[in-house]
Amino acid sequence: MVKAVLFDFDGVLTTEATGSYSICSYISKNANINKDLFQKEYYKYNEKLLYGEISHKDIWSRLCENLGQDIPYKILEESFINTPIDTEMMKLVYSLKEQGYKIAMVTDNKKDRIYSIVNYHKLNAVFDVIAVSAEVGSGKKDYEIFTQTINKLQVEADECVFIDNNEKNLIVPKKMGMKVIYFDDYTRNNNDFFRELSKVGIRNI
Repeated sequence: MVKAVLFDFDGVLTTEATGSYSICSYISKNANINKDLFQKEYYKYNEKLLYGEISHKDIWSRLCENLGQDIPYKILEESFINTPIDTEMMKLVYSLKEQGYKIAMVTDNKKDRIYSIVNYHKLNAVFDVIAVSAEVGSGKKDYEIFTQTINKLQVEADECVFIDNNEKNLIVPKKMGMKVIYFDDYTRNNNDFFRELSKVGIRNI
């Protein structure tokens, strides 16, 4: 019996596939800087940001210096809260919560970004657990982030469904015994997705 539904964030609850893409797109537009140029520089730090080894504040002045442009830190913070949320998917999240399922977010992401978004959209009201790679120190290719999540939810792995837009991220939770669903962030076909939810026992959606 499914007791908990675990969602990836970017690409599943948002309409853009990755958080880094959202950040780079917003900043290139609002700081009037070439997107490819900014993205190339930003991605130098991306992995360390994802695993909490550094923060955006640690890198920002160096990043701007390397770009030869003084980009206000406020624009970065604005990029966080302007991440495009999939409102239909969030309706599903709230519906599942109302039905009594435990709800979690499991994401390879930057801590400052996710908690800016969580606070802005008041997501603590619906998510029982929010697990962020930068906080845990490991991501979805490892067991730790999932182990911590199910322990906090007080459920067993086989009582969980995990949803992600990257099939590689489904490998570990499946090995743990979770039911897993791949969500195609390109087609965003909710009818197909709801059928997959029904197959694992989640109905009335």
